[in-house]
Amino acid sequence: MIRFLTLTLMLAWMSMAHAAGPVAAATHAQVLEATADLIAARYVDPERGEALAAQLRADARQDRFAGAADDAAFAEAVKQRLRTLSGDGHFDLMLRPQADAASVDEDVLMERWYGVGVNHGFEKVERLRDGIGYLELRVFAPTDKAGDLAAAAMTLLAQSPALIIDLRRNGGGMEEMVRLLAAYLLDDVREMSAAYDRPSDTTTRGFTPATVAGRRYGGSRPVYILVSKRTFSAAEQFAYDLQAMGRAVVVGEQTGGGAHPSEQHRVGDRFLLTLPEGRSINPITKGDWEGVGVIPDVRTAPDQALEAALERASAALGTSR
Repeated sequence: MIRFLTLTLMLAWMSMAHAAGPVAAATHAQVLEATADLIAARYVDPERGEALAAQLRADARQDRFAGAADDAAFAEAVKQRLRTLSGDGHFDLMLRPQADAASVDEDVLMERWYGVGVNHGFEKVERLRDGIGYLELRVFAPTDKAGDLAAAAMTLLAQSPALIIDLRRNGGGMEEMVRLLAAYLLDDVREMSAAYDRPSDTTTRGFTPATVAGRRYGGSRPVYILVSKRTFSAAEQFAYDLQAMGRAVVVGEQTGGGAHPSEQHRVGDRFLLTLPEGRSINPITKGDWEGVGVIPDVRTAPDQALEAALERASAALGTSR
């Protein structure tokens, strides 16, 4: 199964799902029971998973979701209940695009989330005042889709005296792109957050690639990362790991707080559960940003973050105005 870190991209399912009439109470109960079973067996925190599963089964017995008008309303109510009970923003329950499909066309969905329609997440590459480089990134796409675009963007920015990376509207994506882009900001291989997977009880360490295509920005010039409460998941990992290394100054507001890698599971014919099954472990802090978010070095309102970063960059370069 493909590992998804992002909350924002998962919500794209909802725009694809078509409304349906009310489902039978028996079907609701079956979906809740299947969801509870999966949570108990696979949620990253076993003790909390058992408690969540027990509460969901109690909700089913008490007909908590009986007032849902249709499938979409039921899925939304269960999703919100799981997030409220757990505090985990990666939980999701959504409608499958096609009720009668044996499987979802993964390629179509990957293209929708990460493809050419969103320019693989690369929203803007600019030179700002004093030659300061600027990259606005909306999603961390798979490297097999966007590795060449990452190389092109970073090569254009490699000559900048300072660099600003804007993640204020980035909901996450793929860890492989997190590590690749980080490599352009470093001079050598560095360890980033590892991923612990509860179902397999294994931890996979993560390292930046030793070589990259195009030019590196390198590890000595200033880097500023812009964040907001909309910055989530893999985007948070990028900011958190580089901040922990002392490689970047994080500017903006506290981020969303989602550090649990998730997997997708079918529950019934019409529903898809996104279940947090792992945790991130930073090699420096030994922790992560789950439930807390990335704490900015420079706190400011999101709409003022770019100017704040520019002022700091200009000061560092001795070109303050």
